Order: sequence, then C-alpha cells, then structure tokens
Amino acid sequence: MKTLDEMLQRVDGSDPKTVAVAQAGNTEVLKAVKKAFELGLSKFLLVGNEDEINQMSKDIDFDLNQEGIEVRHCPVEQAAEKAVRAVHDQEAHVVMKGHIDTKSLLKAVLDKQYGLRAKGALSHVALFEVPGREHLIFLTDAGMNIAPTLEEKVHIINNAVTVANRTGLDKPKVALLAAVEVVNPAMQATQDAAILTQMNRRGQIKNCIIDGPLAFDNAVDKRAAEEKGIDSEVAGEADILVVPTIEVANALYKSFMYFANAKVAAVISGAKAPIVLTSRADTAESKVYSLALALQSNNQ
Repeated sequence: MKTLDEMLQRVDGSDPKTVAVAQAGNTEVLKAVKKAFELGLSKFLLVGNEDEINQMSKDIDFDLNQEGIEVRHCPVEQAAEKAVRAVHDQEAHVVMKGHIDTKSLLKAVLDKQYGLRAKGALSHVALFEVPGREHLIFLTDAGMNIAPTLEEKVHIINNAVTVANRTGLDKPKVALLAAVEVVNPAMQATQDAAILTQMNRRGQIKNCIIDGPLAFDNAVDKRAAEEKGIDSEVAGEADILVVPTIEVANALYKSFMYFANAKVAAVISGAKAPIVLTSRADTAESKVYSLALALQSNNQ
C-alpha cells in the first residue's frame, strides 16, 4: 500500500464490525466516529454519559438515531470497563479510546475477569504515510514497552507482523534498529537483533523476513545500505521498523510527524481484540485511519 487512504478503502464494509468507544463524550472523538460511520467502516457502541454524547452529536450534526449506532449510558469512570466488557461479551469487536486517560483504559483491558489479555505482550503498532516515500512503513513499539527484553521483542515483532499480514503484506521485511550494523558485545540491541534474525531464519518467528542490527539509514535507504556493503533482503526496503527502546520509537514517531508531516494510524496489538489508542491531540483524520487499521487487524 502506498497511502493510508488506500488502507482505509480496504476495510470490508459488507459485514461491518462494531467498535466500542470508551467515553465517547468528546467532540473530536465523535467527529471521527461520524466520519467513519459515514464511510461505512463500522458500527458503533458509544459508551459514556448519554446526555453529553447526545448534545455533542447535535453540535456536529451527527444523527445518533440510525441503525448501527447505540449509546450506552454509564458514569464516566465506568466507561472503560463497559466498553471492554462489550468486546469480551462479543457485543463489539474493537475497543477505541475516547476522552479518557490511557491508564484507565489499559487497566480495563488487562482486567483478569473481563479484560482482553492474551498470552503475549501488548505492543503499539504505528503505520506511517511519509511524504516522498513510495510505501507505508510500520514502527513499533512507541507506546507500551519501555525497554523490552529479548522475549518481549519476539512478541512485539509477532504483533506487528500480524497487523501487517492482515493489511495485505504477506511477508513483511522487518528491520531491527540499532546504532551500528555489526554485533557489539557492549550494545545489547545489536546482540538481540542478531539472535532475533537467527530465530527468524530457523523458523521460530514466522511470516516475515528479519534482519539486524541495522542503523536507520540502512533500513530505509537502499543507497545507504549499498555504500556500506550490506547484503540483505531487508536493508533499504524495510516494511517494519523495530526499535530497541521506547525512547527511540518516540523520537522517530514524532520526527515523522513534525519534521516529515507524516500521516499516521496506530493500534495496540497483542490483545484478544485490537485497541485504538490515539492521543487526545490526534486529529479526527488520524483517529479514522487508526480505526481502519484496527478493523483490518480484527481477528474475531
């Protein structure tokens, strides 16, 4: 895929899934819901204060009395629980963060009784449309795992590959980022990258092609890789960038956004259902793209 609009168009609207929005009483959230609904991407279960949701919907000329939209009233502090329970009980298929803090939503997602915890680690998967680049590129993990262990990196890679597979990339090329392209015993990121590459070659990590360690320039620029004599199927052609720490991902994420004017879609993967966890500062457009990514990632 070359653009996020192309990804959005890939969503199958013939059998729309239901998105449960935790604390939907927010104008920007409802603008995103309205646009997604008008595009036929999904149905919606809007959880939160019913009076607030109704009033804000009127303010943006969004008619809630339509088939495919349900408002479920509850106190704001219970919105995360109710939205997650709806997915747990198979009334909905995707959880979307509304006007609520991330900590509250993740607490509900990880609840042992009604939550959506799966076997592996949860991780943040972002998909960028960077101006001037021919294809979209994934980045992980910029939002969940601070300093992942080798085992956690396996889950992070698997989560990102699963999302990529479900968006049409059958065998994505995964670049494991580090500061250098050689294994250095003093740099844990390079050692982990070498091990993960070997695990992939032995079939322990599937449905992708992994190589690393690779510096950022060699991962995304073919000429840079050739100048350094790097012989790799991944170098210069990476579909997924996997970082060693959250600080690296955070810096890359914001550099793409603020320096390159990139568009982005992002989800939390690794749970029993996709989670749309956008920032309160994200535009309605970004929220819609993230919804589209989550709907394609849905496995229910």
